[in-house]
Amino acid sequence: MRGYLLGVIVFLKYCICDDVVDFGEDIKDFVVGTSKLFVLTENRLYQMRHDLSEEKKKKDINNSTHPINILVPFDNNGTLITCGTYEHGYCEVLDINDITNSIYFESKLFMGPKETEKSIAFIASTSSSRYLLVGKKLDQSTSQSPVVTLRNTVQTQFGGIFSYSEEGSDPAIQTTARDVEFVDGFQRASSLDLYLFLNTKTDSEWKVHVLRMDGSKSKKSEIFRSLKSAVIKCCSDKARPVLVSSAVIPSEKTVIWAGVFSAQDQQDPENTALALYDISRIQGRVKEFCTQGEKTCSSESDLQPLSVVFKSSSMSSVAAVRNGSWIVLFMGNSDGQLIKLVLDENYTPSCPTVLYKSDDERAVFPRMHFDPVDSKYIYIALRKQIRRVSVVRCAKYNTLKDCRSALDPLCGWCVNTQRCSTHDECSNSSWVSIPKDSLQTELLSFQVAQKPSTQITLHLALSLESTGNPAFSCVFSSGSVNLCNGSDLTAVFPNCSCTFSNQLPNTGVSATVTVEDQKITKMLILTNCSSITDNSPNVSYTQCVQCISSGCHWSSSSKRCGWTQGREPQLNIQDACKDLLSEYKEPEILSLEPHKVSFNGRNNVLLRGRNLDSVTKIRIQGDLGCIAKESPVFDPSSDTLVFNIPPSESKGTVKMCVVTPDNRCHGNSIITYSSQPRCTGVQPRNSWRSGGRKIHVQGTNMEYVESVIVQPSNIFLKSQYDASSRDMWFYSHRIEGSDHFTLSLMVGNSTEACDHDFSYEPDPVFTGFTTLQVANDLQVNIQKKADKLNLNISEVKVAGLHGDKGYQCVVERIESNAVICKIKAGPGALDSLNISIGHFYVKQTFESPSGMKYFSILVVLIVIIILGAVVGVIVHRKSQKQMSKKMNDQLELMESNIRRDIRQGFVDLQTEKSDLIDNVGAIPFLDYKHFASRIFFPEAGTLTAVMIRDIGEDSEQTTVDEKCLAFAELIRDKQFLSCFVHALEEQKNFSIKDKCTVASLLTLALHGDLLYLTEIMEDLLQSLMDQSSNANPKLLLRRTESIVEKLLTNWMSICLYGFLRESVGQPLFLLVSALTQQISKGPVDSVTEKALYTLSEDWLLCQAQDFEPLKLKVVFAVGTGEEISESLEVIALTCDTIQQVKEKILQTFQRKFGFRYTQQIRDIEIEYEKEGKFVMLQEVDDTSEIRGHVTMLNTLKHYQVGDGACIKVITPKIHAPLKTQNSVKDDKNFSIKYFHLVDPDIDTDLSNHPEKKALKIKEMYLIKLLSTKVAVHSFVENLFKSIWGLPNNKAPLAVKYFFDFLDEQAERKKITDPDVLHIWKTNSLPLRFWVNILKNPDFVFSDMEKSPHLDGCLSVIAQAFMDSFSLTDTHLDKHSPTNKLLYGKDIPQYKQEVKSYYKLVKDQTSISSQELKTFLQEESKKHQNEFNESAALRELYKYMQRYFTEIFQKLEQTDAPSNLKENMHRVKELFDNMKRSGWN
Repeated sequence: MRGYLLGVIVFLKYCICDDVVDFGEDIKDFVVGTSKLFVLTENRLYQMRHDLSEEKKKKDINNSTHPINILVPFDNNGTLITCGTYEHGYCEVLDINDITNSIYFESKLFMGPKETEKSIAFIASTSSSRYLLVGKKLDQSTSQSPVVTLRNTVQTQFGGIFSYSEEGSDPAIQTTARDVEFVDGFQRASSLDLYLFLNTKTDSEWKVHVLRMDGSKSKKSEIFRSLKSAVIKCCSDKARPVLVSSAVIPSEKTVIWAGVFSAQDQQDPENTALALYDISRIQGRVKEFCTQGEKTCSSESDLQPLSVVFKSSSMSSVAAVRNGSWIVLFMGNSDGQLIKLVLDENYTPSCPTVLYKSDDERAVFPRMHFDPVDSKYIYIALRKQIRRVSVVRCAKYNTLKDCRSALDPLCGWCVNTQRCSTHDECSNSSWVSIPKDSLQTELLSFQVAQKPSTQITLHLALSLESTGNPAFSCVFSSGSVNLCNGSDLTAVFPNCSCTFSNQLPNTGVSATVTVEDQKITKMLILTNCSSITDNSPNVSYTQCVQCISSGCHWSSSSKRCGWTQGREPQLNIQDACKDLLSEYKEPEILSLEPHKVSFNGRNNVLLRGRNLDSVTKIRIQGDLGCIAKESPVFDPSSDTLVFNIPPSESKGTVKMCVVTPDNRCHGNSIITYSSQPRCTGVQPRNSWRSGGRKIHVQGTNMEYVESVIVQPSNIFLKSQYDASSRDMWFYSHRIEGSDHFTLSLMVGNSTEACDHDFSYEPDPVFTGFTTLQVANDLQVNIQKKADKLNLNISEVKVAGLHGDKGYQCVVERIESNAVICKIKAGPGALDSLNISIGHFYVKQTFESPSGMKYFSILVVLIVIIILGAVVGVIVHRKSQKQMSKKMNDQLELMESNIRRDIRQGFVDLQTEKSDLIDNVGAIPFLDYKHFASRIFFPEAGTLTAVMIRDIGEDSEQTTVDEKCLAFAELIRDKQFLSCFVHALEEQKNFSIKDKCTVASLLTLALHGDLLYLTEIMEDLLQSLMDQSSNANPKLLLRRTESIVEKLLTNWMSICLYGFLRESVGQPLFLLVSALTQQISKGPVDSVTEKALYTLSEDWLLCQAQDFEPLKLKVVFAVGTGEEISESLEVIALTCDTIQQVKEKILQTFQRKFGFRYTQQIRDIEIEYEKEGKFVMLQEVDDTSEIRGHVTMLNTLKHYQVGDGACIKVITPKIHAPLKTQNSVKDDKNFSIKYFHLVDPDIDTDLSNHPEKKALKIKEMYLIKLLSTKVAVHSFVENLFKSIWGLPNNKAPLAVKYFFDFLDEQAERKKITDPDVLHIWKTNSLPLRFWVNILKNPDFVFSDMEKSPHLDGCLSVIAQAFMDSFSLTDTHLDKHSPTNKLLYGKDIPQYKQEVKSYYKLVKDQTSISSQELKTFLQEESKKHQNEFNESAALRELYKYMQRYFTEIFQKLEQTDAPSNLKENMHRVKELFDNMKRSGWN
């Protein structure tokens, strides 16, 4: 059993799976020996096998006091050398096969660097000895400091082990550079040359240096005197003066070295570059480095790159191998990627491929090591992990063609096994691989020769090579005719030829090559070679390219194309045609319109440039995409062409270039892929039949829309976009008749739905116009019929005609039946009007009435006036009688309604029962860290997320580094912390919010030592009590106006969390659940959230309509078919909105089964079974009642849902093709646009709503407050008694301890008034902690939504709770607030219980200091590693930095010891100057 537990512990500490080991702490270094792997973490040194299984570990490593900085395996003598900085430096020699076995230890050795410095160490062999070469800066104080030494490795060498002296001298290399960072070093086996690579800083300039020494010399001094050095430059496009990582590439004659250089600009997409150098012939010197004792060595020597092969934003490491003429590079990135890059013998790179990518942003460490046993694997380190990653992925290629297309020299096709594999996996078989020129040649290339005998020979070359002679054959055909048989066909791997008649096949030639069972086919288009240049007096580069591409012979001397003479070496286009390239005008890209598209691509993109007429296609390629996407071009000219941007699977930027016939890519433009457009609305939503109306489409990313599709007529309308206003629109088309349509957006070759109806209305109808002279202007009033178009001023264009002259009439306003416009300084009259609206056009003619017509109209008007007067008198008398009768009827109805409401309130009060809770299931308590964070940081800002340390969090921000450790040690000095707090509180700009933040940060920083936190709190409280400003002791701790008062709140929360969960949590949860249920038993206005049943007068609904309870049978759709669950009975009200019904269904489900339904409320819809069919119930639809501009939310009564009705719950995402609507509550103008039970404040005819006209007297409904109180009263009493109850006759330890502390302070201050102590205790516990919990149950329980209405009810209960602790008797009368009256009779009884509680706590046995210490230590231990102490310390330091001078002055005023002030300065220096180590 013991062994089993040990195994579980080890497994939990670090997990080994799939060639990865997670050590649970940051890795500082790792090295690989011939048989072992050694990993150094913060606290341990591990000895691993090459398969990453652990063998041994050395536990006594502590990088805060005993760090290892040098780790070198010495395989030749079976040891592992470790050196560090413990006690001014030490070195220890360990057994390489058992690192727990120490062979030699020596202290006071200044060998290892400081923890933050970069150094290098490796075993250097000379002609006679082996030394440990160490590169690091030894002394910062001297102008010339030794940086490179050779240390003895055995005791028998002069000076003993680890000495760098030799007879008569201390040879070394010294430097004048201010900063030195060693990056890498190695020794070349063949020549014993030693190489070191380092960064130096002189003044403000960084440089990269290489140091070369001859290791074949016998003496240390001779080796150093052979020093040669150079400054390494990178690169031509920009300076990258810092070396990040490097690797040597094995070579026989030269030393090729690869380095990753950085410009130190993380925002630059080409911040880092990988460059190759020949370092074998370094002969110069640089002035910064000299041999010890050498007086001058200043001669500059620069080293330029052979080639820059790769650029990216974040390379962090590099390793390399050679395979024949090929170089294979492996680059690690700071985002956790391992990338593979192949170079040919000319250093031409292939496409990079990703071998591994971490699931987060952990950087690959600067050093990577190949597995010495199996070189197909490489070890990489990513913060806490070591991974063994395969560098070959041959098995994923299933055919010979795919295997070759990988262009990986490590992969080839194994003929016997018929799979792609490495060479060593293919024994006793032919292994077909890529030849050295594969990056420049295609898999299949051909040449055409013409023989005198009027025959043509087609030569085919396969770009492959083989270790054996695989079966090989070729077939050439044209259509169904086989062109070659017998002697006409020859095939010898990897070439074959076919001879046929002089007649070139019109359909081209299909060439099929078979290697064993693998077939490769290519269609060859043959061209008459001599015709390419025959008719051209001036030969162009393009013709040369066409000649070679057609398999013809190009003569560089005669500049003519002809037939090949037998088989010739395959020409490279760039080489063969380079003489003509100077005359060739290369294409240039000037702009792309547009260059930003959605990831669905874009059609008809316009490219502008120069010399574009020779472009054959467009190539689009991402940084790491090996297969480029190509797109054909349309309408090419010299300066423009059109092409389509293909879709992309992801967002981001890609590179684009234009391709010419020689397959070269020109230009380097950027295309940015972004998110899809999303349509959120259309305005206006209709048009007139003639079309031409400007329709605005609202949404996001509208610039990517190419056109709008009108369905079902499938008409494409061109969209337009204004970048400045971000407005997208289109113009409606002409139709016959009226109809409803839907709109879709065309994006690339896909469509995006715009689910908003669009309709066509009849064209406007104008009936005439009149004119009116207004000052110098002529006002024109145009009569029109009312319509649904809702025209706006910009849409209507009016022109007036008088004689032959036209006048513009400026539209000033449009009414439902008129258009009013004005002609400035216009004529006195108009003959006609021309009115145009979009594509609609009409002409109105002015008809002048005669004098007789005017007279007739006048007579008619007089008669109408006389008749109107007579009728008016008669109607007035009759209406007075009707009004009197109507008023009497309304008074009787009002009296009846008041009687009914009062009687119903009395019935509710007498019959109310506490049967609210059926089943609450498991109580969803928040875990401690989230509870504490909400108490400490109630505003839930960014600090909350930063301070919590989640399980498995892998962030260096949680690491307590040297600066944080120093600051943590500083705040654990009471004198400093006291001065720190007092100095901050004395500053006028130090707000109450700052005080609370500092208190909470202190709580987190000292959470691991609650005993010390308690002592500090006591000291600060005593100081607060002694302040002269606190002359009235009854006001103490009443508010949170100091750091210590917030500290007290946090301390109570920490100490009472266990009591809260065990004793108070359940009563509190039941009370909140009961309140929620009671509120939902009656009408609740969905818009204002006011309710008929409530405890708060402010949230009382006084306009409740008549309602009836309904028992609904609710079933749930199960799976994707038509299955449904058993029915669930849900009580709802006829006045409930659809959203409220959903809420009640989910609440009933949880109460019934004790757990939540699987879907959220916004993810479900409900249907009502009506006449055997299910009808969707929606909050708002076409049948919703509209009053003015306000829409009433649909209710069950609106849908005529009766008692016992069946309701089905569905999930639209699953039960397609059902559609859902977003909740109207998501509308930011929800409370303005919609209403429910509370009448909207509008003038409207209420004749159809007599229930709305009934007089509503608020005081009639106050009795509902009392009935709600009765319903939840037992829950309130249970909660109160659980708070001031004493489980097992003992108060919580923290309460007893703190109350005793207050008693002691009262004695110290000679306070005898018992009321003062009562107030202190009340302000410390109920007011400071319990009221906060009562008003914020969401601080205690997860997934609890606290609505404003519920908050109002809880405030009433919290007020009653605090009134129970009051010492004054409150006089209540009719003018008292209802929340006081509601619990007025209960408060006296509660006060007696509180006094009894305080007395019992006082009489209880005192808590001993040991009991308190044990309790606090257990609480600290219980919650260790739950908070990010390092982040708290960093945030806390910001306040020390801001008020550093004031805090330092406070220390001086209190006569603080000098070492305390020095420590404060040291912390500041560490925070200001600490630099990130290369391994961090």
